[in-house]
Amino acid sequence: MTSWGHRLADWGYGAGWGLVRRLPEGLATGMFRTAADVAAWRSGPGTRQLRRNLARVVPQASEAELDELVRAALRSYARYWKETFRLPAMDHKAVIQRVDELFGNRSMIDEALDRGKGLVLALPHTGNWDIAGLWLVNYSGTFTTVAERLRPESVFRRFFAFRESLGFEILPTAGGDVAPYRVLIERLRQNRVVCLPADRDLSRRGVPVTFFGEQTRMPSGPARLAAMTGATLLIVNQAFTEDGWAISVHSPTIVHEREQVPAVTQRMADAFAADIAAKPEDWHMLQPLWISDLPDQRQRLLAGVEPERAP
Repeated sequence: MTSWGHRLADWGYGAGWGLVRRLPEGLATGMFRTAADVAAWRSGPGTRQLRRNLARVVPQASEAELDELVRAALRSYARYWKETFRLPAMDHKAVIQRVDELFGNRSMIDEALDRGKGLVLALPHTGNWDIAGLWLVNYSGTFTTVAERLRPESVFRRFFAFRESLGFEILPTAGGDVAPYRVLIERLRQNRVVCLPADRDLSRRGVPVTFFGEQTRMPSGPARLAAMTGATLLIVNQAFTEDGWAISVHSPTIVHEREQVPAVTQRMADAFAADIAAKPEDWHMLQPLWISDLPDQRQRLLAGVEPERAP
């Protein structure tokens, strides 16, 4: 991205938090829904990739049904951004109460923390995780998570400040004073909560899994942390309702040894798939996820095939 692009991105996010929060709710909702519909009509690269991803989730869907699902998914994604920009000015007590009314299986959180070994929450990119995090801070205290160091740095700092204001402890994936993995282990040994988005890791470190019948990779972090500390691993399911948020945890897992990490990561992928299939429009995955969607050279690198050298 050029320096002009960086400035434009920073201005856009700044305007979001500065202006959108002050708009009447109905006007903001209409603006973001219209933007989503325009994005569906224009069918840019992100929208086309979203369509390919959703086609794996609902392979039986017709082209017309996929059109409608993509539009619904973009509206859901737009709702996430609308709520993110408005959240600093929203009534947090009212938001927490609304989540509390619908939150499922909260006793699993209590049972995990009663063990005294910490809790790892793994979640896909669904619903609104900032809303879920706000509820969790109120329920069990500050939790720790990691965040990719975005460019420009000013945008990263805006997200960092936003999420810290909600009570999250944010660890940058790079450039911090201490390696994030060491801090996560320490937090779990303090019987605290770690939250990790975990439905995409297209690097050599990712664990190969089958997801909706195709090969991809997902992070080993949730299962590895659970194996190293004895923490309970729970899956988070998030979805929007018409006027709120349906959030639950499920599939408690204890990982006894590191050799179990690949199998546990596959079970995590299976749990994500079941939750996403139940409400695919709330899965906000506009990036390539499956190996077969990557360029040939990238696929070879992930397969461990060295690139051919020029003669």
